[in-house]
Amino acid sequence: MVGIGSGAGAVGIGAAVANRWFARRNGLAMGLLTAANAAGQLLFLPLLAMLAQRYGWRGVSVAVTLAILAMLPVVAILLPEAPADLGLGPYGTATMLRPTPRQGNPFAVAVTALFRASHSIDFWLLTLSFAICGLSTNGLINTHLIAYCADRGIPEVGGAGVLASLGVFSLIGSAGSGRLCDRCNPRVLLFWYYGLRGLSLIALPFTQFDVVSLSIFSIFYGLDWVATGPATFALTNELFGRRDTPVIISWIFAGHQVGGALAAFGAGAVRSMSGDYLLAFLTSGLACLLASLLVLRVARPESAIVPAV
Repeated sequence: MVGIGSGAGAVGIGAAVANRWFARRNGLAMGLLTAANAAGQLLFLPLLAMLAQRYGWRGVSVAVTLAILAMLPVVAILLPEAPADLGLGPYGTATMLRPTPRQGNPFAVAVTALFRASHSIDFWLLTLSFAICGLSTNGLINTHLIAYCADRGIPEVGGAGVLASLGVFSLIGSAGSGRLCDRCNPRVLLFWYYGLRGLSLIALPFTQFDVVSLSIFSIFYGLDWVATGPATFALTNELFGRRDTPVIISWIFAGHQVGGALAAFGAGAVRSMSGDYLLAFLTSGLACLLASLLVLRVARPESAIVPAV
């Protein structure tokens, strides 16, 4: 539950920042914010793997906690709340707009937004597809790829290096996805992202797990790893409006975390019972192909927006 809350909160804050600071190109802004996640993985994952080998999981927990605590004063001091605090308007407009704070209990605001969104089939299509996103990323690859590499003769630090290489292409893919979202239909983008991801997951167990096959997997999987985030954000903006998107996309991302939790447990159970991750990767790949079809059913905004209550 802590993972659901913290992850969903981070996505909601990112959506609020993108919509508050960018009247135009907010898809690119969200793409860059999402890419920061991949950049952090690229920079710190090999280091954390070495800490885990030397000091165990407690050492990793302490290191991550200290890094977070060190960033709190930086964020509090250097990041203004809105462009108006600097005498500016959002990018793309000269009009200074100060965001209107929501009235009422934050829990009530969140539940009200969920109640509104739950009346739309598009909300459930996005939530289910994003749950599959979490199933195939945080739940499967983030949690089990290093162990899968170890099963195939690659040591832990080497497996962490493979995961970090995914972060390189994820960084490119997320930024590129944000730019494409400002120009293209995000439904079509999500179709390709989920489709290519699904095919790469299905193919990986049948490769030799050598430098060539892992490099090809890193490219195809890495480019669309977090590219789904900006496109899902763009669709949520279309369907529910910029004001409600930060709250609603947090609920959608909660589905992402639930899917990740199910895959983290399920893939481990499959490995324990069968001795191999084959079934887990095939199931995840097929689920991604299903998600690629679900997102094409998301309605156009003029017919999909649910009236506010």
